[in-house]
Amino acid sequence: MFRALRNGWRLLRMALRFARHDALFPLETLGIAPALIAWARLFALRRDSRRPGERLAEALQEMGPSFIKLGQALSTRADLLSEGVAADLARLQDHLPAFSGAEARRIIEAELGQPIDAIFSSFEDEPVAAASIAQVHFAVTTDGRDVAVKVLRPGIEKAFERDLDLFYWMAELVERTQPRFRRLKPVDSVRAFADVVRVEMDLRMEAAAAEELGENFADNPDYRAPTIDWDRTAERVMTQERVDGTPIGDRDAIIAAGHDPDLIMKKCAEAFFYQVFRDGFFHADMHGGNAFVDREGRIVPVDFGIMGRVDEDTRGYLAELLVAFLRRDYRAVAEVQFRAGYVPPDQSVETFAQACRSIGEPIFGKPSHEISIARLLAQMLRVTEQFEMSAQPQLLLLQKTMLMAEGMGTKLNPHVNIWELARPLIEDWMVTHFGPRATVGRAVGDLTHGLRRLPRLIDSLLLVAEHERRKAERAAAEPPSASRWRPAFSEVVAILALIAAIAAWWD
Repeated sequence: MFRALRNGWRLLRMALRFARHDALFPLETLGIAPALIAWARLFALRRDSRRPGERLAEALQEMGPSFIKLGQALSTRADLLSEGVAADLARLQDHLPAFSGAEARRIIEAELGQPIDAIFSSFEDEPVAAASIAQVHFAVTTDGRDVAVKVLRPGIEKAFERDLDLFYWMAELVERTQPRFRRLKPVDSVRAFADVVRVEMDLRMEAAAAEELGENFADNPDYRAPTIDWDRTAERVMTQERVDGTPIGDRDAIIAAGHDPDLIMKKCAEAFFYQVFRDGFFHADMHGGNAFVDREGRIVPVDFGIMGRVDEDTRGYLAELLVAFLRRDYRAVAEVQFRAGYVPPDQSVETFAQACRSIGEPIFGKPSHEISIARLLAQMLRVTEQFEMSAQPQLLLLQKTMLMAEGMGTKLNPHVNIWELARPLIEDWMVTHFGPRATVGRAVGDLTHGLRRLPRLIDSLLLVAEHERRKAERAAAEPPSASRWRPAFSEVVAILALIAAIAAWWD
């Protein structure tokens, strides 16, 4: 009861904030507390000429860090909001006023257990960036290395926990009262959002992500991650190599530095492919300010707070889907969705293929440089209700990343499609992983794995058989019963051995 009262009061305040920006439409769409919305409508600005997405973005910006992050997450949900609103939310700026340098020093000393003069020979109190969760200061270590020091905002953990409780409560309310939205899995979506945010608030996790990404590209001459200073990293402080380079979103500066924007774009496309399809681990916040081009022309990402993972089955689904769409083979697009289990089997493949064509043709009818695969996937989400498709929260982060990659590619060269650059790599990967040789290889691997497990499985089954034998001996001492059949020990062993062989073959 207390939770409902607390969150109900917060929902009231949120509705008033939305009303002041004439941005109540998300709550209206979800059907949350219609009486409250009708009351809040009395305070709405009726003549705000801005787009709905712009009004919503400003309201979320004013409501603080959790809502900024929520708005960015909603930018992938064109199935909940219109495509225009989603696009406006994608431009939501993740920044807040900076906290003081003195407070940053205090946090660093508390986390690292040393006076700051023993850690850094110099530390710039003015941050170079201040986002919703943390801010970054430049410093020089006592051994003379230039570094960037990321420091969490004071009290940010408690603020997020309070807001996440509200988000969960609202998602539960939607699932309970609005059956038509259950297929969108609002609670699972909030859980995925919470997982991302909690990782962001442990800077050791971010440091580990940066190091893992760096190891994945250790042999790549075109892409690298900055070095982490683990001696100066803790839960609320992360220190990494200071990157000296040109922001990847600044085409003119890239040209002035002597780099070819088209070549940089090709490197971006290849890096995206390797992260998603080769490694299943990708940088999920790759906007123009989160990557640099160093003097050697290598792409160097920064800010590893939001990373995504994709399992092998999902990678195969994505590769097939992208190639089928690029070939405009809509029957194949539909079959991929059915095989993945994203479309219920009682739906019509032909009708779904027709729906895919209605989405794809308006997009692929444009010049190649205007084709947006991210918009294509967003459009597909909007047909989910018609075909009773369940939402796939694990794909939302990837969709957002693809949208950012397209935006970055457009800044580098608006006349080139970044996905066409990656298409040969995707098709080669498909042949390697899903061609006849790869299929036979997986079958042999599965059989080998099953045979290796067979001795352990038989040992376990023999233990069960021994237990059954003893039980049978105890039962033999009892008066016989004509109505109950008990198998002999040899029969049990034979049956279990047959089950073991079948299980090993199919495992």
